[in-house]
Amino acid sequence: MDKIISGRSGNELQAELLKSVKALKGYVLNQGSLSVGIEWKKKPQAIKKSKDSLKNKEEQLKITCQEMANCQLCPLGKTRHNLVFGDGNPHAQIVFVGEAPGADEDEQGLPFVGRAGQLLTDIIVKGMKLERKDVYICNILKCRPPGNRNPLPDEICKCEPFLKKQLQIISPKIICALGTFAAQTLLKTDIPISALRGRFHSYEGIKLMPTYHPAYLLRNQSAKKPVWEDVQMIMKETQP
Repeated sequence: MDKIISGRSGNELQAELLKSVKALKGYVLNQGSLSVGIEWKKKPQAIKKSKDSLKNKEEQLKITCQEMANCQLCPLGKTRHNLVFGDGNPHAQIVFVGEAPGADEDEQGLPFVGRAGQLLTDIIVKGMKLERKDVYICNILKCRPPGNRNPLPDEICKCEPFLKKQLQIISPKIICALGTFAAQTLLKTDIPISALRGRFHSYEGIKLMPTYHPAYLLRNQSAKKPVWEDVQMIMKETQP
């Protein structure tokens, strides 16, 4: 071996080394291109994982509801009959958010089942041409305030994190905030609902439409027309 090396000139050795380096470079580049192909093949697995996570939305909501089952973070936990967590489609494009359960909701453990709830159902079925099972309905507070009084700031503060988790799990295309407390809580503003409605706002990257609460419509028939307009804007936004 020493004789072979010693018998070659410096130029010959340099040429041989250069040839070897080029060959090695070609091999490395070839392996790199192969690795790109391997990464590309992994993408379907990532898509499958995403689909699996969508299937788990219902389970995630159940777990969050269970976390609240014995909630005593505010005094309302001692006066409620039933926790009113939420109801509807975990994969809904539209989520309605009200302010708090009333007497009928407290009794049944379901949101919007009283007179105002019947009117909300009419808005969904007649105005949107959907069914209640197509949307998701919940409230800022999950327990009824005594005498149906307005929610207190401390009650909202304690309950809002659960609402935020609900919305994060469902990840809807549109949130419809029903009434002053829902709109002002989600948008962190004190602007009246009359000035907020009629246009989209943003809640953590989700479009939010404030409108009048169905209970307000029962007392003010003239407010039905603005709500109809708000609903039509929502439906136009959800069209493909």
